Amino acid sequence: MAKDRTPDKSRATGGGASRSGAGAGGRGKGGRTRPPTQVVAQQRPWGLIAGAIVVALFAVAVLGYAVVQVNEANADKVESIDEISGAQTFEYEGGQHDDNPISYEQSPPVGGPHANMWADCTGTVYDVDIRHENAVHSLEHGAVWITYDPDAVSDDDVATLSELVDGVSGRMLSPYEGLDSPISVQSWGHQLKVDSADDERIKQFADLMTYKSDSFPEPGATCERPDFLADPLVAEAGGAAATPTEAETTPAP
Repeated sequence: MAKDRTPDKSRATGGGASRSGAGAGGRGKGGRTRPPTQVVAQQRPWGLIAGAIVVALFAVAVLGYAVVQVNEANADKVESIDEISGAQTFEYEGGQHDDNPISYEQSPPVGGPHANMWADCTGTVYDVDIRHENAVHSLEHGAVWITYDPDAVSDDDVATLSELVDGVSGRMLSPYEGLDSPISVQSWGHQLKVDSADDERIKQFADLMTYKSDSFPEPGATCERPDFLADPLVAEAGGAAATPTEAETTPAP
């Protein structure tokens, strides 16, 4: 007789889990435990980000400061002599050289005949009343000549004026005896008289008229005159011209 086949419970219980690939205990094939999956979060480079922000803010601050400085520098800038209140304009032809003493209509003079030798105007600060005929020749070369009444201004005022002149090519400063205002500024054919060294119009005039194109007869002429710088000719008392020296008779532009 055939035997009644009864399923082996132990085999049914143990084999099903192993063949299914995983059991309740998390075992895989071969009975090994699968390691849990770990997700690593990517960290942000906060140090680099902070550094970039600091650099950007610094650049913005520098740019802003530069813009402010430029705006302040241009705030009082003028484009025409007509924009400077009190400035006067006169018509003079250039090229008239005369080494004799000359009487000028304006005081200080702003144009007209003048000596052959020009006064050094390479940002020169004189402590003497330089001969006016020589100064006018410098104006013909495009210079701005700032003059002051030594009896009407202080040492601080002279220092303030010197800052506008010292080392700036095309400018010169000198006392002027008998000046009818504390300060007078001249270029060829132009003049401005003011009462204070702090008057912003002095700088406006100097910045506008120093070597201003088409405003003086001899563009391109030099302002250097070492012999005059070493031994400046001076005006005689009362504004009269000193006797020309032999050096002045040398033809010059």
